[in-house]
Amino acid sequence: MKKDSGLGIIKLSTPNFLRTVETCIREGNAILLENVEEVLDPSLEPVLLKQVFKKGGQLLLRLGSEDVPYNENFQFFVTTKMANPHYLPEICIKVTVINFTVTLLGLEDQLVAEVVKNEWLGSALDFTESQGVDAV
Repeated sequence: MKKDSGLGIIKLSTPNFLRTVETCIREGNAILLENVEEVLDPSLEPVLLKQVFKKGGQLLLRLGSEDVPYNENFQFFVTTKMANPHYLPEICIKVTVINFTVTLLGLEDQLVAEVVKNEWLGSALDFTESQGVDAV
């Protein structure tokens, strides 16, 4: 596991990757599982669903066949190199999917929206000033 600024970085191919996840859960560290394909390891389901329970006053999370003490500072991130991944609905309901892919059309849409917003605001201010009304 590589550690950059407190973030553990692993891959599904990392030997004993579940042990690394377990350690991060115990210690409350953030971990990044990178280069994931469209299918995730089923053993990660309790982590994705944050299936934490209390036993004897202690927060625990079942990982595999073991109950792991759960530190509330634990964070789990997953990335993929796939340009347009198609995750099953069963996965999408367990995670928040953010697409950081930038396209020319997307940039154009954002720019047009900003221009329209600024032009509209400028026109609204001009109108209110011409009417002798305090600005909105």
